[in-house]
Amino acid sequence: MDLTWLGHACFRLRGKSAVAVTDPYPPSLGPKLSRLEADVVTVSHPHPNHSHLQTVKGHILDGPGEYEVKGVTVNGLATFHDTSGGDQHGRNTIFLIDVDDVRVCHLGDLGHRLDDAALEQIGTVDVLLVPVGGGNSLDATGAAEVVRQIEPRMVVPMHYALPAVKKQLEGVDRFLKEMGATETEPIQRLSVQATTGETEATRVVVLEARV
Repeated sequence: MDLTWLGHACFRLRGKSAVAVTDPYPPSLGPKLSRLEADVVTVSHPHPNHSHLQTVKGHILDGPGEYEVKGVTVNGLATFHDTSGGDQHGRNTIFLIDVDDVRVCHLGDLGHRLDDAALEQIGTVDVLLVPVGGGNSLDATGAAEVVRQIEPRMVVPMHYALPAVKKQLEGVDRFLKEMGATETEPIQRLSVQATTGETEATRVVVLEARV
């Protein structure tokens, strides 16, 4: 499975027989997404910066539930965009996307630590996509706490300040410091194979935004 970051909370997951895209955003955010085609499109919450469906063609999943599209298994978990049960910023859906026996967990705009029930539902994660830039979602400290809760094989930060993004967010450096990974060099794409071996310490991967 190949993972490409398209900026903000938008990723493309390319498997052997299917493609998934997460949280497409509008041109008004700053970066310009090319027209995308996918088999599965996940939307974590209805904010325009995470749900610009004019950008991408595909089967849309925008809430909790269990789904299967072209061999891609998707589970949506109900969570919140804040620490007050959604009273401030509403609901958020975490998506577990299984492609080629690789489990990717996209946290969307999660705003809180996870309880035991959510952690049990999430289970073993190969690649965790976590917001780190603060604002109305996890900041660097909160993101690092959630990473330690989930203990994924790999974690990829998202939803942080970039030169082209017209949104007030923190940069990625503070999260890297929290994770003890300040010397991490960005890469263009992450290729992940299924594994049945013992999970080692979580590897932090920084992706370049490919827009």
